[in-house]
Amino acid sequence: MSLRLRIAFGSRIFAPSLLMTVLTLLAAVAFVSLGRWQWNKGELRATQAEAFARGNERAVPLGTSSLDRAQRFQRVIVEGHLDSAHQFLLENRTHNGRPGYEVLTPLDRSGGDTVLVNRGWIPFTGYRDRLPDVSFEAPASVQLTGRVDELPIEGLASGRAPPALQGPWPRVTTFPHADELRAALGRRVESRILLLDPAAPFGYVREWQPPGMPAMRHWSYAVQWWAFALLAVVLWVIMGLKKTAHAGHSG
Repeated sequence: MSLRLRIAFGSRIFAPSLLMTVLTLLAAVAFVSLGRWQWNKGELRATQAEAFARGNERAVPLGTSSLDRAQRFQRVIVEGHLDSAHQFLLENRTHNGRPGYEVLTPLDRSGGDTVLVNRGWIPFTGYRDRLPDVSFEAPASVQLTGRVDELPIEGLASGRAPPALQGPWPRVTTFPHADELRAALGRRVESRILLLDPAAPFGYVREWQPPGMPAMRHWSYAVQWWAFALLAVVLWVIMGLKKTAHAGHSG
């Protein structure tokens, strides 16, 4: 019993091989799935962009509440003491294609856990053993405004390096987890961080954007994957069409 498909069209017959049919089906399913994945990623990015825009509307005083109680990207006002003696340098952070660091500075709050304030981007010095100078004279108490955000997450090709538990400060780290930062500081630290407002003092380059690629780019990738699925089916049809043996001969 043959499972091969055979459909006659006048002088031609559509009879793709079983192997070609199976490969085309697998490719089409894979391309459609990848397209749906990219489309969903685009919807997520669009939602995050909307939340990012809404968060800029007003700044909410945080008091002693946890950052977890605020919406992501919401602007909040926090008060406390900036610990300039114990800072982290987030490695593998770029700005306009240039390598550098983002500076995380602890803000010790009275009655609340320590908040790590991302003070912005600073360029790489060109030497790994020569860290940028991020020291500053911290006042006894400050009031800062910024956005609530998550710690950066490593990509597929990115490595991780937790901060050292001992040694001089500032300490370099790559995509750290909150518990690793707590261990290095030796105090209770919020899982979320604060992206310091561009107009706030004590900062470096701060051109905050929603995470990831723009939604439109994900959607364009989705359309491309779906186009590949359509192309696979078209090629399957073209390669499966053959002339019949009597085509072109008169009776």
